[in-house]
Formats: sequence, structure tokens, C-alpha cells
Amino acid sequence: MADKPILQPGPDHPITVTPSGSRVVVTVAGKVIADTRNALTLQEASYPAVQYVPLSDVDESVLRRTATETYCPYKGDASYYSVAVDDDTVVDAVWEYQNPYPPVAAIKGHVAFYPDRVDAIDVEADGDRS
Repeated sequence: MADKPILQPGPDHPITVTPSGSRVVVTVAGKVIADTRNALTLQEASYPAVQYVPLSDVDESVLRRTATETYCPYKGDASYYSVAVDDDTVVDAVWEYQNPYPPVAAIKGHVAFYPDRVDAIDVEADGDRS
């Protein structure tokens, strides 16, 4: 859609994407659905930091693509997945930017999880062994 604004990160709205340096484990309905040491931390302005997990480190068998789409003028179009574990389905718990804008291109191939829609997103400091 041509009328979507495209904005650049800057001093008034900074965005950084850096390797987290931590192990990130995501659980839904008591099951580990993501476990990685290759997450990226996206820090956008004053929002809480978001862990972007490589899709290859997510149990894709529990993901169900939905029709939900949103737009961020700094990152681009987001698409969503629900998570289905046993008899539990958590709607639109996961999002990804399949073609993120250049300033955040590193998150391509990664997904993020809504903290209030999963059991936990555990970020372990480097060296923790759980």
C-alpha cells in the first residue's frame, strides 16, 4: 500500500538491534517452544526491549499462520502466528517482519512473542545453565 508512512530511526525515536548474548527460552502451555542462544534484542525508543528469536530455533510444528497483519512505520509489515500446544491455542502470540525495513533488517528470519500471551520468555544471563 503506497500510503503507508516510512519513518527512519533517529534521536527522537532510536532503534537498535544487537545480539542478546543470552539464552532465551519461551514456553507456552508448559512446553518449551523456543530455545536459542542466537536471539537479537530490539530496543525501540522507550519501549521494553523485545527478544527476536531465529525462526529456526522455534518449534514450527506449533505455529499456525493467521490472517492478522499490522504495520509499523519503522519496521514494516508484521504477520502473525497463533501457537497450538495440545488443546491450547494462543491466538496471535507471535509476530514477524518477513521483509523488515533496512534499519532493522537483522530481524528478518526472526520472530517475537507477546509476553502476556505466553507462559514465559526467560532470558538467562550468559553463563547461566538451566
